[in-house]
Amino acid sequence: MGSRREPRQAIAVSVRIFGTDRDGKVFSENVITIDVSLNGAKLGGVRALLKVDEIVGLTYGKNKSHFRVKWTGTPCTPTEGTVGLLNLNPEKPLWDFLLPHGIDVFQKQRTSDRRRWPRVKCSVSVELRRPGEAIIWGKASDLSQGGCFVEMPIPLPLDTKFEIALWLGQTKLPLAGQVASLAPGFGNGVRFLNISSESLEYLRRFIQSITPEEREPIAQVKRSGV
Repeated sequence: MGSRREPRQAIAVSVRIFGTDRDGKVFSENVITIDVSLNGAKLGGVRALLKVDEIVGLTYGKNKSHFRVKWTGTPCTPTEGTVGLLNLNPEKPLWDFLLPHGIDVFQKQRTSDRRRWPRVKCSVSVELRRPGEAIIWGKASDLSQGGCFVEMPIPLPLDTKFEIALWLGQTKLPLAGQVASLAPGFGNGVRFLNISSESLEYLRRFIQSITPEEREPIAQVKRSGV
């Protein structure tokens, strides 16, 4: 997920987006970008109703690439018609203007974090609640004993503190968290705060249970002829 969290540049250019909508109907629209990065784009004015994780095509001038729909705006709200896309071929030239090559803050956190806590890919439902506010639902896409990355279309500001609950199977694990990094349109890197030894141990066991086992290489047996 680190590749998604490049800094975005607010720029409006005309692009064409095409594919199939959530009802399976073919569509093709000329729309405008709101911001772009090497690895993603936010579009405005999209009329087609798209399904999250659907693959769509996007052309800019003579260049074309495929994108995965990461989030869509909510109808009848200010976000209606906006779409967040992840470039599936970021190494392929698409834009004809320079984009910043930023440092992935959360990736740096994960690099140092990995020395202490093993991090695994996952799909865990998450509840976030700031004091006095309603619950925000999201999905943790990777997890360690020190933190996680929560996918949601409108990230919280840096250093925001909140209550966070992880749904680990049928068990709801309540914790305290703080925003360590943000990726506009995609989510937040979260660090856990003041975690108890009991919660830490439960989290460790859960992570261990979903960690892929490393297979030992199969020994090459040399057979001699008779």
